[in-house]
Amino acid sequence: MAKQFKQAMGRGEELGLNDAELAFYDALETNDSAVMELGDETLKAIARDLVKAVWNSVTIDWTMKESVRAKIRTMVKRILRKHDYPSDKQEKATQTVLQQAELLCGDWAEQPS
Repeated sequence: MAKQFKQAMGRGEELGLNDAELAFYDALETNDSAVMELGDETLKAIARDLVKAVWNSVTIDWTMKESVRAKIRTMVKRILRKHDYPSDKQEKATQTVLQQAELLCGDWAEQPS
């Protein structure tokens, strides 16, 4: 089990992604056809853009305010379109990214920029 944990920790370094970027990368990577169409470098770029966008948008109560969630959802869709993410896969990817953001960003809103 320790070996698996160490491999998981090193994976982000191998890809050149921090923990948050790796989490979004993994959320997008679950769609195999998108991975084949876009390629690894594009998915890494999407993950980096998502982290920046979400980081700049979260507030203390963002998960409870529909207006903030809608803004983040729109930004996610815009980033996916910018990188030519398959349009028929965007809605599922957006939902997955939002779920991942909820898991990651609980304390982001409380941290200084």
